[in-house]
Amino acid sequence: MNTNLSKKKKLFLLADLGLIILLIFLDQFTKFLATKHLQDKPAFPIIRGVLELNFLKNSGAAFGMLQNQKVFFVLIAAIILIIIAYVLFRMPDDKKYNYMHILLVMIASGAAGNMIDRIRHDYVTDFIYFVIINFPIFNVADIYVTVATIILVIMFLFYYKESDFEFLSFKQQKKFKEFK
Repeated sequence: MNTNLSKKKKLFLLADLGLIILLIFLDQFTKFLATKHLQDKPAFPIIRGVLELNFLKNSGAAFGMLQNQKVFFVLIAAIILIIIAYVLFRMPDDKKYNYMHILLVMIASGAAGNMIDRIRHDYVTDFIYFVIINFPIFNVADIYVTVATIILVIMFLFYYKESDFEFLSFKQQKKFKEFK
């Protein structure tokens, strides 16, 4: 395997890293604003009866599951980040993978954003609440992960083929004929 990365591949990876940093910053900034303006205050309606901003310190997962499992959540996020880094590094710099780059970057950014909260505060700051359907309170990082995952599943089902993922194979491909 050639360990030298092409200029195009380096640019892709640099763009991925830049986008991850930007998305994490946006997530952390919205959580900072939520803490500053919403903590210890009544919910702030955006669309009365439909959508409101409502501060919540969430030490569990969605729907209040797995409360106070900080180590577990940080470990899962770290594993997700390692897997995404591996896939992004191995992914060909072909145009057909551009959407996948963006979607994996969004998932990584969401995982990292919530992991930062858990490490810093022992909880995740949630503040977006759909009142109309009584959906659990969530944050921007959750939006990144949820939207990107749904789109990625759709793309796996209807756009990508199994052969598009040969770059993830652990099989050694022989590129040169062996000399006898």
